[in-house]
This record gives sequence, C-alpha cells and structure tokens, in this order.
Amino acid sequence: MRALHEDHGVIFHLGDTVTAIDGKRVTLKSGGVLEADVVVVGVGVRPRLALAERAGLALDRGVVVNQYLETSIPGVYAAGDIARWPDPHSKENIRVEHWVVAERQGQTAARNMLGAREAFDAVPFFWSQHYDVPINYVGHAEKWDEIAVDGDIAAKDCLLKYKSGGRVLAVASIYRDLASLQAELAMEQGAMR
Repeated sequence: MRALHEDHGVIFHLGDTVTAIDGKRVTLKSGGVLEADVVVVGVGVRPRLALAERAGLALDRGVVVNQYLETSIPGVYAAGDIARWPDPHSKENIRVEHWVVAERQGQTAARNMLGAREAFDAVPFFWSQHYDVPINYVGHAEKWDEIAVDGDIAAKDCLLKYKSGGRVLAVASIYRDLASLQAELAMEQGAMR
C-alpha cells in the first residue's frame, strides 16, 4: 500500500508526529515543516465506556457481550463499535469498528430484545479503494503467525490468508472478488482452513 501511494506522489513521514497546525503549515516533531492545503487527521477510536462502567457492565476494551449481544447484566444489550462479542470463527472475543457490523448487530440485538435468542455469527468484512486498487478483507485477525500469499502483491493480483496455528482467521484480496466471497462463505459455514 505504501508503494502504491508513493507511486502517486504521497510522501510518508513515518515515526514522526504533528506538533502544530497553523493555517497551511504543519510542524512535525522532527522539526520539519510541511505546507498543506488540506490536513486530514486520523486519531483512532476508543470506545466511551464510562456509562457502561458506572452501570456495572463487564468490560474488556469494550462492553463484553455474549453470542446474543447481551451484556453481563441480563436484559441489557450492546451492539456496534462498543461491543466485544465471542466470534465463532476466530474463537476470540472481538470488537470491530465497521458500520456493517454495527448495523447487523443492532438488528440482532433488537430481535433478541424481543425474545428471539438469535446468536450473532456474521463474519466481519470491510473493503477499501486506493486509486484503482480494491482491497477486500474478510474475517478478523488481531494476531497471526503466518500470512500465506497466493498470487503477486506487486502485480495487484493476490489473496492473503492470515493464519494462526494453521487456521485461516482472515483473508485480504486485491482483484480477487470471487475468492473473497468464497472465503466469506467458507467462514460462515465453519469450513475455512
């Protein structure tokens, strides 16, 4: 990704931080000054847990929920960016910050509030477009011990499998839409290896 952006004229200042923005001037910690017409700041996300903490809900870098999205207090549900749920595919408790997950969890939580007792088992995914290069990601891998590459990353034709203990946790692809959809289906069916 870095090489792709550099090919389009992007200059990275890795390991440096911004100390000041003054009009069209950005000052870096290293002392460098950049002229900029537009500054985009990505500062990350941290869930606001104060209310959940005051309510006595179990927390773990988010609000802990069971497979029904119910918190540690019966009858209280959490969904979206704040919910950490047991992912049946990765066998980990995960929290995903993506609007599709929030939308699907909200629907499941609502049905469960009405008595459905429906497990949330949707496979998380996201996509990103960088210039003419689409990147699809299916599954969830916070850590892995192997990345198996099928294809050629530099040629923008590849499928990467993020594995832990031989088990595929997530798949990233460039121009491999069908393979990405097949991986999602295999994860949904519990058949991804």
